[in-house]
Amino acid sequence: MTPAQANLDGTSTEYFDIECSEAALLALLREMFEAHWRDVIFGPCIEGAVFEGRFGEKPMISLLDGYATVQVGGSESWHFHLCIGPHRGSSSLPTPPELAEWRRCARAAFFRNLDRGGRAGSWGFRMWNGRGEQMLTVFFPNPWIDPARQRYVAEPAWSRLELWMTLRERFTGLPGEPPPAHAEPPVTH
Repeated sequence: MTPAQANLDGTSTEYFDIECSEAALLALLREMFEAHWRDVIFGPCIEGAVFEGRFGEKPMISLLDGYATVQVGGSESWHFHLCIGPHRGSSSLPTPPELAEWRRCARAAFFRNLDRGGRAGSWGFRMWNGRGEQMLTVFFPNPWIDPARQRYVAEPAWSRLELWMTLRERFTGLPGEPPPAHAEPPVTH
């Protein structure tokens, strides 16, 4: 685990880095999007903008020239691409090495956001390219949010952390943790 990153609003984010090899990232993307696609929300999450996408049916992941493509159905469906491996371009239009390095995922980490009191309020996974620009954020089921109504609950269902804990343990090597001791919802404002 890297030291918690202090945020401007007094909250913090803990990061648990994983290996950024093509094989590790492809395995994790397949686990999240092919096996647990119903459970995750994904998209860019930067200050001032959060895109929250979900797939309505199981997507498939393909790999070509270092790019993983996550897509449902045929070529007309909505999809996205993530550069996770060596990227060379084509013989007629080769990619300059500096550009390939910029595009490729250089850091990937599981995270949890903590409120000003140190209480965890969201759990996820994030990827950054070679220039430190965010590529993707994936949010995992939240014990404080009822998945059917998408509303905060008074009593958390800690079992909703199982997917995040399992994947974090598998891909970081860190042991699982007991559920947080607090029973107060995190401050969200």
